[in-house]
Amino acid sequence: MSVAVHYPEAPASIRTDLGAIFTSLELSRSKWLVTSLLPGGGEKMSKHWVAAGDTVGLLERFAELNRKAQARTGRCFPIIVIQEAGLDGFWIHRVLEGEGIESHVVDPASIATSRRRRQAKTDKIDGEALVRALLANKRGEPRVCAMLRVPTPEQEDRRRLARERKVLTNERVRHVNRVKGLLFAQGVSGYEPLHRDRRKYLEALKTGDGRPLPVHLKRQISRELDRLELLIEQIKAVEAERDAMLAAEQHASPVPAMLLGLKGIGPELAAVLWSEGLSRHFDNRRQVAAYAGLAATPWRSGSIDREQGVSKSGNPRLRTTLVQLAWLWLRHQPQSALSLWFKERVKQNGGRLKKTLIVALARKLLVALWKYVNAGIVINGVVMTTACSATTKMRRSVNQDETRQQRWNAERA
Repeated sequence: MSVAVHYPEAPASIRTDLGAIFTSLELSRSKWLVTSLLPGGGEKMSKHWVAAGDTVGLLERFAELNRKAQARTGRCFPIIVIQEAGLDGFWIHRVLEGEGIESHVVDPASIATSRRRRQAKTDKIDGEALVRALLANKRGEPRVCAMLRVPTPEQEDRRRLARERKVLTNERVRHVNRVKGLLFAQGVSGYEPLHRDRRKYLEALKTGDGRPLPVHLKRQISRELDRLELLIEQIKAVEAERDAMLAAEQHASPVPAMLLGLKGIGPELAAVLWSEGLSRHFDNRRQVAAYAGLAATPWRSGSIDREQGVSKSGNPRLRTTLVQLAWLWLRHQPQSALSLWFKERVKQNGGRLKKTLIVALARKLLVALWKYVNAGIVINGVVMTTACSATTKMRRSVNQDETRQQRWNAERA
């Protein structure tokens, strides 16, 4: 049944007595939209365009807004700016803060929007919505929007090594699979592109019907191996930088050493946990779980009461690493309180729901690690690596590829 909805006419002006100039930035590659609301009797939101990247023009626009407000009221007001987190990163936020302007970065998914199937969307509408969200936030209204805690340039740069290594390893997997796929189409299996003598074994390969590999195919695989070897060298260089960073961090902060002191956590896991999550400040465990996208999302209305699973709205790299760590935790820390909890819950469900419970274990593990590195609360039943120092762990990680190759060579012999 269709329902006629009456929308009251929008007010001609918006009043605010908070004593500030509220401004939003709607960013794009070509131009920026500056939407502002000035105090002094109330007026419509003004909108002006600035060329993308023109911070000088943006600051001049802010100065013009201040002069206009001062001419109207005889007072000088602070400027408060809001922008959405996105492709531009945080450099604009840092420029504004460097000029003494209060700046906020908001999660765009937290801004309330119409739930109708077809709705209008323009930069002007989005700019006004940001200003209204900023006004409500400054009035102290709860849950209006989610403001980001912008990381420092050092914190942002610290995450590069773990992220770059992930990109490189994904590329390595693609090259390995491509080589294996090309050979499998010729009836060849068992060839390992990561083996130390990969080129020697390539020359000896024959197709499934007994022919030597075609000339152009062999050259294509050889070029794939060239790119693969470059990736291997780059991964080793990134891992060396990562280990050096962890060693340097141990002098400034004990957290990396504390993580490496837990059995089952190596340099890569410690680097991701520290750079992606545990180096940030959180007020409580709910914020910790929400940042990783492991917060619960209930659906409760009337007689309906069900759980939709975790939100998955946080840091995906941290969430993926925690799920991997949860499986490793069961293997290396079988007598810890968290592992015993997992085994008991699996037993209660008749051995089912392991994948669901492993996500719950990942959330509990993140909260437990956060308490461990911030308050020194050790997880019950955890095993510490007293015999293996952090330096030994890092040295061992550098030689992982060589150890894997030696094992493969021994099995082939």
